[in-house]
Amino acid sequence: MEPIPVLKDRHIVLGVTGGIAAYKTADLASRLTQAGARVDVVMTAAATRLVSPFTFQALTGRPVWTDLWASTPETALPHIVLGEAADLVVIAPATADFLAKMAHGLADDLLSVLCLAARAPILVAPAMDAGMWAHPATQENVARLRARGVEIIGPAYGRMASGLEGWGRMVEPAELLGHVRRALGRHGPLAGRRVAVTAGPTCEPIDPVRFIGNRSSGKQGFALAQAALDRGAEVVLIAGPVALEAPVGARRIDVGTAAEMAEAVWREAEAVDVLLMAAAVADYRPAQSQTFKIKRGEGLTLELIPTVDILAGVAARRASIGKPHVVVGFAAETRDLLENAQAKLWAKGLDLIVANDVTEPGAGFAVDTNRVILIDAQGRVEPLPLMSKAAVAEAVLDRAVAMLLTTGGR
Repeated sequence: MEPIPVLKDRHIVLGVTGGIAAYKTADLASRLTQAGARVDVVMTAAATRLVSPFTFQALTGRPVWTDLWASTPETALPHIVLGEAADLVVIAPATADFLAKMAHGLADDLLSVLCLAARAPILVAPAMDAGMWAHPATQENVARLRARGVEIIGPAYGRMASGLEGWGRMVEPAELLGHVRRALGRHGPLAGRRVAVTAGPTCEPIDPVRFIGNRSSGKQGFALAQAALDRGAEVVLIAGPVALEAPVGARRIDVGTAAEMAEAVWREAEAVDVLLMAAAVADYRPAQSQTFKIKRGEGLTLELIPTVDILAGVAARRASIGKPHVVVGFAAETRDLLENAQAKLWAKGLDLIVANDVTEPGAGFAVDTNRVILIDAQGRVEPLPLMSKAAVAEAVLDRAVAMLLTTGGR
């Protein structure tokens, strides 16, 4: 896992209470640390009976706090030091008992005292048996915490340690990481802005079981959506058929064909500040799609016609309403990369185009890396080295933010 800019050098207090889901929190602590965060783990006495403090110390590389009365040469008041220095406090898992203590302001151990002293936002991931979660007392406590601004994440539905099924499972570490990113990025340079991202392929049906498509995995588009969320944007992700989970906080619109994507893009583009067109839209579709499966051996001749030009539609609407303020296109080429990308930039009225040669090793479809060239409307050409698609997304969003601040999008 590579460092995540929105988490790099951020101070996170990770509180662990005595739920069996505490073993999952070790995974979360590892993910946060690998992402570049400074993680201080605070455990209740019950939590230490389930997971050893040494486990968290090994994963974070930092001492683990368990005792209200502990002191160090630097401070005799760890709850004050930790609470005031934190950028975010995360409690995972949060038992019914600990939710009750937080709701009523009880403070008889280090973690509960720290929650009262903290100045940072608090994110809580409940975990308990379904009956405990559904109990009116727990629901009243949760409502009280929400009213105070505490963010409650989950719980999820599934099998409990008791063997029963219901609502009460702690959400998975990967999802929790997304909520942490959202919490830390909400005041970023795109706070209050709207961003639309297209991702993945489109599939043009030949018959009910066959289609014309391409090898796009959607990974670059989804990485762009996450990078926009990390900068505080409100994000709508318009996705073709891909097997990816949307980033936490994104509003996802699933589409199949180029026509469906065009309709979604044109509808959303009127209200967004930035449009990132990373989808690999099919250029052609069958003139006629068959109602029934075409049987093998019948012979097949396909007449193909161009699909709708989504970016041309965007340009026409932009000319009349002035939005989106920034439009970024993508060009996946196999030859004459610069020439073809620059031609598309001017023909589609783009502010920036991200060009890549999909025949290069490690670039293009179905891989986690990419090698791109950024070309803007002023003629600047910036080749980027081979890097992860997440890093490419960071570079593209940095350019988009800079463009937004120097256009009518102020």
